[in-house]
Amino acid sequence: MRATVRQAGRATVHLTVAAAMAFGMYLFITVLLITAIGTVTVIGAWLLPETVLLVRRIAGAKRRSTAAWTGREIPEAYQVIDGPLTERLRTAVRDPGTLTDLRWMAAYYLYGALLVLALPLWPVGLVVDGVGCGLLRRRAVVLPWITRLADLEAGWSTSLLRPSPKALLAARVERLTATRADAIAAHGAELRRIERDLHDGTQARLVALSMRIGLARRAYDHDPGAARKLLDDAQEQAEQALTELRQVVRGIHPPILTDRGLIGAVRALAAGAGVRVTVDVAGLEDDGPRAPAAVEAAAYFVVAEALTNVAKHSGAPTATVRIARMRRGLQVEVADQGHGGAAESSGSGLLGMRRRVAALDGTLRMSSPVGGPTVVEVELPCVW
Repeated sequence: MRATVRQAGRATVHLTVAAAMAFGMYLFITVLLITAIGTVTVIGAWLLPETVLLVRRIAGAKRRSTAAWTGREIPEAYQVIDGPLTERLRTAVRDPGTLTDLRWMAAYYLYGALLVLALPLWPVGLVVDGVGCGLLRRRAVVLPWITRLADLEAGWSTSLLRPSPKALLAARVERLTATRADAIAAHGAELRRIERDLHDGTQARLVALSMRIGLARRAYDHDPGAARKLLDDAQEQAEQALTELRQVVRGIHPPILTDRGLIGAVRALAAGAGVRVTVDVAGLEDDGPRAPAAVEAAAYFVVAEALTNVAKHSGAPTATVRIARMRRGLQVEVADQGHGGAAESSGSGLLGMRRRVAALDGTLRMSSPVGGPTVVEVELPCVW
């Protein structure tokens, strides 16, 4: 009986919040009428985008309230309303999410006040279920109906607020457009970095190498000792140029990924990270199927950048790297118990990591409260 009363109390709170929101929606009719009149007369057309944004906030609050009750999030799919007035009006009217929210709002005027059906059940339920459960040892009959009413309200809200396939497709296209732009920007920055490394490092050493070989050829006949010294210097510069060239190649695609695979490459990173790193692997074997090269490269660079941040910024003596194979992708997690407080604007390289992951349609989540811990979690979709 105690659990039944507690659950009915939670359901009543949910229905009370829903009824309060419904009451606010009745007052919101005035705003809708003013917006409609202003749009028709053209004078107040600027009100339409602002009203649509306000409706989005109300619908978002209802999504969060419903998700808190059901435990399942309701996705949002809206087009961004910005730019000049004509563009904002066009977006506000054509966005499929606007029709979804207005349809929910119209229906919510009718079912939002289910609290009026739940309140009379309390006195009846306390008497009937109190006698039935306390004296007759039977299951509660009346109070569970309050929970069913809350489930009914949440179910209707979920169905009405769920974005349409057209809205999801539009949001998907917009997200892919943004990630493509980020991928192009990241690619351009990477090309500039490679060009700078080749021009300032390897190319300069090769020019100096050519000059020293030329001087050694001229000095060979009249001063063999000086020629030998110049050739020794040339050999040393050739080795340095070769080392720098290998570093540039490693920045494009680490050869260790090809030779040892992702797990071997990550373990090599862990060995040279400067902190004690534990590598945990789940579902991936050395002789098993490998992820596509682009996915492995992205995972490798995420781990490399994250471990660099641990060694330079976190102050943690240890870190943990977890790599797991999912049914439709690869999951990478890097965690440390440092002082936290990491942010994209703090020079942590998180923006570059996010762009690299987004280019493969992956997701990156970071949790780094002040005081730690810091957890970077990446999911990369792929086909095994």
